[in-house]
Amino acid sequence: MSDVFESDPDLLVDFRDVTLVRGGNTLVGPVTWQVELDERWVVIGPNGAGKTSLMRLAAAQEHPTSGTAFVLTEELGKVEVRELSTRIGVSSAALAERVPAGEVVSDVVISAGYSVMGRWRERYDDVDRAQAVESLESMGAEHLADRLFGTLSEGERKRVLIARALMTDPELLLLDEPAAGLDLGGREELVDRLGRLASDPEAPAIVLITHHVEEIPDGFTHALLLSEGDIVDQGLLEDVLTGKNLSTAFRQQITLDKVDGRYFARRTRKAGGHRRAAD
Repeated sequence: MSDVFESDPDLLVDFRDVTLVRGGNTLVGPVTWQVELDERWVVIGPNGAGKTSLMRLAAAQEHPTSGTAFVLTEELGKVEVRELSTRIGVSSAALAERVPAGEVVSDVVISAGYSVMGRWRERYDDVDRAQAVESLESMGAEHLADRLFGTLSEGERKRVLIARALMTDPELLLLDEPAAGLDLGGREELVDRLGRLASDPEAPAIVLITHHVEEIPDGFTHALLLSEGDIVDQGLLEDVLTGKNLSTAFRQQITLDKVDGRYFARRTRKAGGHRRAAD
């Protein structure tokens, strides 16, 4: 049946009843989900919800076990993945582990244009270097260009990897838990940078994966809420991100607040649950 399907050119991600099964376990799905050109999505849910599996499908790093998956109008399983690699920007912890500690930051960024990790014998021209500087500037990391990747703080590494993801001027930007492992200051710096990027009309469509509503930058428009591989809800951010939906996804009573455009969640205290201080 998939032979008769065609994807809308305005849809960068077009999943129809997609599942991903490994070792007899369903990691995600069935999922029907679309991402349009100018949208900024957050995919949120607890550990084991299938968020990273979904991102690997969107990055064309996995093929679906069933269903039909189009990425940039190309059907997965019927296209050479390398044809999509420079059109999709990806930042993830798995990618960070592959960066040589002795690699110069500017080379970490530039090498994305050659679909390699770790400079070998590539010859970079002035256009490459100018694009790398622009990408680093977008993340407030241009001052790190001559540093070795292994000397950077965790927050600096995150910003450099996002700059690398932006190097090829991608049509789709996928960020897998970009704020994981950061302290409060590092998280807030990154969230602010991503908010500026999301508000830029020239920026690519963005999909950001997180466990925490506090990490959702301003300017994001849509949300996909997952639990145990299934969709709890999806749509406009303000419609999906509710205490009721979060309580369903995380299987405990959650209260959600919104302050100055940012979301904050906490477990709801049960009536009578206050404990007296020890005498």
